[in-house]
Amino acid sequence: MGAEINTKWFSVQENNECKNQREKISYFQVQNSAGGFSYRVDDITLLKRLLILGTESSTYYYNEKELRREGATCIDRLIINGRGHEVVEHIKDISVNGRACKQDTTIYALALCARSNDPETKTLAYKILSEVCRIPTHLFLFITNCENESAGTGWGRAHRRAISSWYNGFADDPLKLAYLVTKYRSRNNWSHKDVLRLAHVTHHNQAIGLILRYITKGIQEVKNTSAIENMVDTKIPEVIRFLNAVEDAKSCKNETILARLIETFQLVREHVPTELLKSSVIWETLLHQMPMTAMIRNLGKVSSLKLAEKGSENESKILSKLNNKNQLHRSRVHPFKILVGLGQYKKGHGEKGKLKWSVNQSIVKGLENAFHLAFVNVEPTGKRFLVAVDVSGSMNTAVFGNPSVTARDAAAAMMMLTVRVETNVEVVAFSDGLTVLDIGKEDTLTSVIKTCAYMDFSRTDCSLPILHAIEKKKNIDVFIIYTDSETYFGSIHPSEALKMYRKMSGIHDARLIVVAMATNGFSIADPDDPFMLDVIGFDTDAPAAMEHFINGKTL
Repeated sequence: MGAEINTKWFSVQENNECKNQREKISYFQVQNSAGGFSYRVDDITLLKRLLILGTESSTYYYNEKELRREGATCIDRLIINGRGHEVVEHIKDISVNGRACKQDTTIYALALCARSNDPETKTLAYKILSEVCRIPTHLFLFITNCENESAGTGWGRAHRRAISSWYNGFADDPLKLAYLVTKYRSRNNWSHKDVLRLAHVTHHNQAIGLILRYITKGIQEVKNTSAIENMVDTKIPEVIRFLNAVEDAKSCKNETILARLIETFQLVREHVPTELLKSSVIWETLLHQMPMTAMIRNLGKVSSLKLAEKGSENESKILSKLNNKNQLHRSRVHPFKILVGLGQYKKGHGEKGKLKWSVNQSIVKGLENAFHLAFVNVEPTGKRFLVAVDVSGSMNTAVFGNPSVTARDAAAAMMMLTVRVETNVEVVAFSDGLTVLDIGKEDTLTSVIKTCAYMDFSRTDCSLPILHAIEKKKNIDVFIIYTDSETYFGSIHPSEALKMYRKMSGIHDARLIVVAMATNGFSIADPDDPFMLDVIGFDTDAPAAMEHFINGKTL
């Protein structure tokens, strides 16, 4: 039967009923960067790819400047076509729900909207400023982008009013503002003092006013009794105590006293003097209340001080955090940051300097589990899957500007989401040839990434996973292909191969899910086919979107 299928396929080729991937088969197709023809995604899909996958690192075919320019052009087109409100809605959704690993491109897009000539888009952009720019680092980056995109100074009335609102937005929780402005004092050549001066920030809350006075005039002004004796805000005493503690910490030389300040006032690493950042007492105190992302980033440092030894109380606390799905979601820690943390931790040494540590395998397993928990949880569908990872040369490029993780590595890691949830899954890797991978639920992310990393990188033929199913006479309900869609080598387009598979297998609703692993405008999914879907790699909502599509639910 397998031979008959092959014979039928080759006869189709000979009769020129199917075109190779260097020939156009649809109005919606455009020539991709590799010279083949892929489908062009619509501008909203491209926008979401830009926001989620970012433009911080070059792809195989595009450098960072080209990606950033394509993003700006895409946003301009959408605004010109009256869809600026949709752009702002997607920026807010992706940022607030933690769907993107980094905020850089999201904030750049928000700045473009704020600098738009469309009044509605501009108003909406400034309206969501505080929701997207949740910490001063984001605010400073937004200001930088706005200045870069402005013909003049960039400090118009709407701009000043929005930035003033950012500071005044903490009226109900001034202690949080005090925490933020002391943790993130300056970034991108901006300080809070610079911003307050240019934005002409005014306040209607006494506690906020006190913090602004601290920023501009220092702690002595806060300690000046005459400046606060007429203030009746009940939150002022705790704000003053916190700011005094921050200043005391800056000048502290005694680790015991500093540890007490950290514990009492919930201070963080940025509040600690440089000379005491070598103290195990200080790091252990910090670890007990360290935010999730900071904990993952500092596991190497903590381990180098022997504070995360096997069987220790600290190890138990670390694993408890990593295995807490609700805490992972509340902290908005992105799966990619966990993957990067895992890759760095298991090396046992830092990228720079002399930092070394003994790797605790329990923590490695905890990080792997946290990676899966960080995605939106889905139930198994019971369908038959063929999951394919593109290991071609163009997938050997960095993701999110991090050189330690390639698109190929990221695809291999994401593939395990399906393997762990579903019961009937075959996994293959492909470039211009195809290899069946012996991968199951018990395999670790480390071993899976390593397996794909050592495969030959070559030309790209995204039709191979489907042709493999045809040749081996496999019953597949869902094909999932992780790729950058820069396919060009095959003798048949992937979308045509799927149609052929449906005809030969009798599974007329066989689905194809294309998971985009690069920021470009291409896809192998036919937009006219209701059983083909594009999703974005490392979108935390991707597994749920895939499950809805597979089960025929409304997306």
